[in-house]
Amino acid sequence: MCISNSPILMSASDPHRRICALVVDDEAPARARLCDLLGQHNVIDRIDEAANGVEAIEIIRNSPPDIVFLDVRMPVIDGFGVIDAIGSDAMPLTIFVTAYDQYALQAFDANAVDYLVKPFTDARFAETISRVISRTSDATKHLHPDTDQHERLASLLRMIKADDGQAEYLSRFAIKSGEVTKFVATEDIDWIQAAGVYVNIYSKGQEYLFRSSLTAVLEKLDPGQFCRIHRSAIINLSSIAELGRRSHGEFDVTLVDGTQLIMSRTYKAEFERTIGQSL
Repeated sequence: MCISNSPILMSASDPHRRICALVVDDEAPARARLCDLLGQHNVIDRIDEAANGVEAIEIIRNSPPDIVFLDVRMPVIDGFGVIDAIGSDAMPLTIFVTAYDQYALQAFDANAVDYLVKPFTDARFAETISRVISRTSDATKHLHPDTDQHERLASLLRMIKADDGQAEYLSRFAIKSGEVTKFVATEDIDWIQAAGVYVNIYSKGQEYLFRSSLTAVLEKLDPGQFCRIHRSAIINLSSIAELGRRSHGEFDVTLVDGTQLIMSRTYKAEFERTIGQSL
């Protein structure tokens, strides 16, 4: 669904360029409220809606908005899964929409461009719009958050869940292939690669296709055993044979089976925290 404000609502003397927004939420009432609030601001030119992560990915790729109001918790593909599919460096300015409590908000406050907590007040929404207008008041066509922003946020949320005793780490993956379901023990997994709305799981020389976002998979894995080393790769620490330093803070990662991967600079600090040592 797309809603457009009439251009006559924008004063010719208004210094702000008009903004296109995307509202992503699996709950229709929640989308309707956000769209209604956005429609009250003359700076908003167009409002698109997505009822799930798949629709959001399609809209962002084909008709990129300036800002995205992104629900964190959605079935199949959640908010972080959307970012996985698009890529951090290609995501528009993002405002997370969440039902997390105040403890979790400490993570959002430190790392997100902004957040809205359900249920939020009109005044809180007005603060968000003010921040958006401030960020888009120059001539920049597209403004993006830090490239590692959502990964750091996801990592913090995983730690929060662990602190609250809510973490439930998988001991095996049940992977359907036609009429057969295969079980892959997590301890036997060497690494996992993002593949759109799926991931490729590599275990003992075999490759398995599993429907999930990379971030959603990572949330189910023991953070003491598995670590993200790239936007598109999670690795089992036990599968690493050696690391080789590259330029610009990156590392070559060689697995025991000879597989060659790259650790990007973005994930170096998280890897160091996981192993408890500096590289």
